Amino acid sequence: MLELITEIEIHAAPQRVWSTLTDFPSYPLWNPFITAIEGEPVAGSRLKVSIRPPGGKAMSFRPTVRIVAPNEELRWRGRLVLPGVFDGEHFFRLCATGDGGVRLVHGERFSGLLVGWAQSGLETGVRAGFVAMNQALKARAENSAEAEILAARTTPPSATP
Repeated sequence: MLELITEIEIHAAPQRVWSTLTDFPSYPLWNPFITAIEGEPVAGSRLKVSIRPPGGKAMSFRPTVRIVAPNEELRWRGRLVLPGVFDGEHFFRLCATGDGGVRLVHGERFSGLLVGWAQSGLETGVRAGFVAMNQALKARAENSAEAEILAARTTPPSATP
């Protein structure tokens, strides 16, 4: 078994980060690692996930969504060919921070017969992909949050009779 875990602090509300993370149609606009997801973030549903690890070949797979806890956790599990050959459980955990932001814990647990053979590439290319995605998610969520704050400050209150 191999577990890759990355973390990043995001200065945006958990709802904003969750909204960005689960807006799958927008992934091609901002996500350098998971370049597309088809499907819905609904427990039990199947997704089609396309990734492009830095320096690696693009690939697609069809995991099953296992956990959808809004503003807290998204998790899916996929496999290569048959169970036990090469399995991965991908997860995103959003941990609220005291300042109103989020600590994103993003990782994957790999298991199966081929994990040892692929370990070097996973530890470099896939980890780098997670880090790149985390940074892009941070930028998108923080820029969205900042735009909302600025709009609220510059929009005059509506007149009430």
